[in-house]
Amino acid sequence: MTQSVVVQVGQCGNQVGCRFWDLALREHAAVNKKGIYDEALSSFFRNVDTRSGGNGPDICKGKICSLKARALLIDMEEGVVNEILQGPLRDVFDSKQLITDVSGSGNNWAVGHKMYGFQYRENIVEKLRKTAEHCDCLQCFFIIHSMGGGTGSGLGTFVLNLLEEEFPEVYRFVTSVYPSGEDDVITSPYNSVLAMKELNEHADCVLPIENESLFEIVNKIHQMINSGKLGSTVKQNSLVTSSAGSAKTLQEKPFDAMNNIIANLLLNLTSSARFEGSLNMDLNEISMNLVPFPRLHYLVSSLTPLYTLADVNVPSRRLDQMFSDAFSRDHQLIQADPKHSLYLACALLVRGNVQVSDLRRNIERLKPSLHFVSWNQEGWKTGLCSVPPVGHSHSLLALANNTCVKPTFVELKDRFMKLYKKKAHLHHYLQIDGMEQSCFSEAISSLSDLIEEYDELDATKGGPRIDPSRLKIAV
Repeated sequence: MTQSVVVQVGQCGNQVGCRFWDLALREHAAVNKKGIYDEALSSFFRNVDTRSGGNGPDICKGKICSLKARALLIDMEEGVVNEILQGPLRDVFDSKQLITDVSGSGNNWAVGHKMYGFQYRENIVEKLRKTAEHCDCLQCFFIIHSMGGGTGSGLGTFVLNLLEEEFPEVYRFVTSVYPSGEDDVITSPYNSVLAMKELNEHADCVLPIENESLFEIVNKIHQMINSGKLGSTVKQNSLVTSSAGSAKTLQEKPFDAMNNIIANLLLNLTSSARFEGSLNMDLNEISMNLVPFPRLHYLVSSLTPLYTLADVNVPSRRLDQMFSDAFSRDHQLIQADPKHSLYLACALLVRGNVQVSDLRRNIERLKPSLHFVSWNQEGWKTGLCSVPPVGHSHSLLALANNTCVKPTFVELKDRFMKLYKKKAHLHHYLQIDGMEQSCFSEAISSLSDLIEEYDELDATKGGPRIDPSRLKIAV
């Protein structure tokens, strides 16, 4: 069994991380009835004897003593982290896993990346090494952050660079929440584009998620509950819960429901690493199979069925419908339509009582309507995990390396240029040590290059399918 470490940076990263740990604990509790520390738990949790002040060696076998998340929580404003430490998850983290400050990054990438990065570098490296030392076989770092603010984008990408320096052989998966067009942070286009350059260069896989898509999904679930189309009772072991752990309605805290969707994405993504299955998909296989070109590592994700996220009582929909939904635009976590764009590769991670034959049948059924690049017509990767999400019979996470991410990047570039042409707000960035105007021009040129690469691929769509010529062997 391999282990993974979650690094959550900034307000958004820590709120999403909090939901992830909450749901992961419930998932393991539902499966692990005997309270034994097993391999599944070890992938994201350590078992510690707290009587020795938490400094004793990990307990690898036997009863669960005290579970500690393999995580590092970083935020330059301590509010969210303090909230977590006062909530039901307080025992899952200890002070050795936290790095906080009080003043925040003022929605400024340069403050997070250049100032706090320089200031906290040694501390972050030391805590990362400590966390890594507790792993027998460290396979993956998950970074959760947002792109629009200062700490998530600036310090988040600084940590990404550190991980590449310190642990070059360990995969770096980044879950990045992109701001919506109506974002209330005026400088979010700057922060996002500056962060994009770092993601282009230092991440193995990025899962971009748009606030707008999450908001729409939550609204849809809400409408379905109110219209009575779905059973309108929320289950007791609902995944949509408040920090107090009691069932609650969706309107109380919209971010909880939105963060839940990202947490579910991460749960499904890591299910094969945590549980048994007839077709286990390793995290490094995702990067190996879905990223044919190193810079084009942005994967569009979709989750089905949607009501898994609302945890509403509904009759189980037909399996085939679940596969169809995964390719419809309503289920994508960014505003995109992969069906009408070009696929480089696609992964299907299925959980629950689903047979390999169901997978094959649905791939054959969907294939004619999807456009794959000519040189990777069989670019499907499949994973089957036998443990379904809590309270459900099955679920599906589809990850597509698809040119449909391009409009998200084009829109971001346009929003950046509107500000940059007027040099608006630039002085806030340039007064930070180490930050120069060339950082902006390099960042926008990196983004333009990325868009151009997607353009070149798009241009091949609909062309004749050319099979590569075979090698001729001289006799």
